[in-house]
Amino acid sequence: METDEQRRALMQRVRQRKTAPEEAVAALLRSLGITYRRNVRSLPGSPDFANKSRGWAIFVNGCFWHHHTACGRATLPKNNADFWRAKFAANRSRDARKISELRRTGMRVVVVWECELEDSERLKRRLSDLREANRI
Repeated sequence: METDEQRRALMQRVRQRKTAPEEAVAALLRSLGITYRRNVRSLPGSPDFANKSRGWAIFVNGCFWHHHTACGRATLPKNNADFWRAKFAANRSRDARKISELRRTGMRVVVVWECELEDSERLKRRLSDLREANRI
């Protein structure tokens, strides 16, 4: 069983920017010729990818951290379960609030879940469909 210090060290190694899922989405966007900025701090929630002039934003959410509904990756740790329930609820609430704020400003928002990267062709079609519909 791991100690609190070991858990703390593990959690500190979790990246917040340029994660593997974000890098995969960046590669898809580049392959589609879609221009973007990363982590746009001037927008609510600092979307992972955005193009303010075209009015769109993309969040790449980890299934565990953002507790993706009905996804096997959205597990609940057994230790300190009350803490994790509250944390996941706060994350989901913040996500919904930031998406609403962006939409109120006229931005189109896309959420890409980590598990969607398993079928990169499907995700590529989803992003290209948005581009072709002049939404990105």
